[in-house]
Amino acid sequence: MGVMADAILAGGGECTGVIPFSLKTKEIAHTGMTELIVTPDMHSRKLMMVNMSDAFIAFPGGFGTLDEVFETLTWAQLRLHQKPVILYNPSGFFDPLLQQADHMVKEGFLNPGSRALLMSTDDIHSLLPMLMAFTPPSNDKWANTKSSL
Repeated sequence: MGVMADAILAGGGECTGVIPFSLKTKEIAHTGMTELIVTPDMHSRKLMMVNMSDAFIAFPGGFGTLDEVFETLTWAQLRLHQKPVILYNPSGFFDPLLQQADHMVKEGFLNPGSRALLMSTDDIHSLLPMLMAFTPPSNDKWANTKSSL
């Protein structure tokens, strides 16, 4: 995140950081941000980021990245927001995750409308056109699932 923030700032852009208090005390917060917002906890951080954002693009990362992607997807599935969620997938980094989502559809645990909420591309230049062309899918989380749970 710091590398991306540095690139945005170096290019003359503005960058807002959102960090929970507990991490601010453990980590060195980026001091060059245009704005740094400190939240009480991680959940408040994610809620603030969703409310402040027009779209979500996940770059390769670890558990924290996946946590944010899945919470954002779940909120989209529940129609708490209608914003695009895109995985930037260089060198197939997210291919196993995308295959798992397809498997969930095949097994009836995820309907195709919900699966459509998770978009991906391996072409960085296609991100902006994808955002510009985005239309929220018409989906019903509860339709067309055959789970036996």
